[in-house]
Amino acid sequence: MEPMSVIGDISAWVLPVILAVTLHEAAHGWMAERFGDPTARVSGRVTFNPLKHIDPWGTLLLPGLLLLVHSPVLFGYAKPVPVDFRRLRPPRLGMLAVAAAGPGMNFLLALGSALLLHLDAAVAPERAPWLYANLSRSLVVNCALGVFNLLPILPLDGGRVLRALLPEALGAAYARSERFGLLFVIALLMLPALLGITIVADALSILVECAVRALLFISGNDQAVLNEMAA
Repeated sequence: MEPMSVIGDISAWVLPVILAVTLHEAAHGWMAERFGDPTARVSGRVTFNPLKHIDPWGTLLLPGLLLLVHSPVLFGYAKPVPVDFRRLRPPRLGMLAVAAAGPGMNFLLALGSALLLHLDAAVAPERAPWLYANLSRSLVVNCALGVFNLLPILPLDGGRVLRALLPEALGAAYARSERFGLLFVIALLMLPALLGITIVADALSILVECAVRALLFISGNDQAVLNEMAA
């Protein structure tokens, strides 16, 4: 694939990330409304407008800080969509569905990107490098966001899924860990990088690669596409 300009290369990262984060958050709000809570729509958060979802710390400063310490894992997040869990009906199923909607949207976007890679039958990647860079990076970015958010740590979506599946008493006790959850996530990412330990990054990379390979297989793509994506 022919090299792109610096601006083209940057935009081919920015666009997939913005779409991944924006649709992830909008999916939470949309699903909450399906289960009886319109809070997100009333707050204007069921929207494709990325400015509604950007969090100064999680979307801008945290990724920049991780880059600064040379973290092998880049992580960021948008403003959480407001959900009144008391209004969800049925409550437990609603909580599970709302939590799963975000990562679910990311895996759907990743699958869509993988399917669109079949455009190479009509347009050679060399003739449209920016398009194929967007598609391949969208596949990876959405798999990474989906996998990371499914970690069973509150306030990540995986933590909320686990909270919904646990018995009430145990789930209530687990919910109290949320106040420290974000600090734990940041420490999990930054401390190993500062200490030169790669086990966390390696484990996450393996999970993301497995997700990418699975979606390439489901979409009927040759696994050699991974090498082309890295080129």
